[in-house]
Amino acid sequence: MANNNQNAQTQNGTSTVWQIVGRLITAAIVLAITAFFTPGFEISNFWSLAVAAVVLTIIDYLVSKFTGIQASPFGKGFVGFVLSVIVLYVTQYFVAGYSISWMSAIIGAVIYGIVDYFLPGEQQM
Repeated sequence: MANNNQNAQTQNGTSTVWQIVGRLITAAIVLAITAFFTPGFEISNFWSLAVAAVVLTIIDYLVSKFTGIQASPFGKGFVGFVLSVIVLYVTQYFVAGYSISWMSAIIGAVIYGIVDYFLPGEQQM
């Protein structure tokens, strides 16, 4: 019985790691597509994209943990949209090679939400 319990805990831990990895990969893909289609939104290289995906995921986690609101453009209506704009904009202060203006963050939040909507899974920014 104890062995089955340990196996379940190991499988849950492994699946949690894969969920996090999947969220980061999906966030990077959505972010790359968003940057491509948003004028004034620039990510200079792959490493900046990877770090930005990690930073966005961490900021989203912290926002949802402390406020209970997911920073998804379509997750919580207008409040989620505004949080998404702020998260996209603030990320530039933590990631070298990532630059975005306020107007681009607004457009980027719309594009991010649309692309995120069509990708499978429960990816949130």
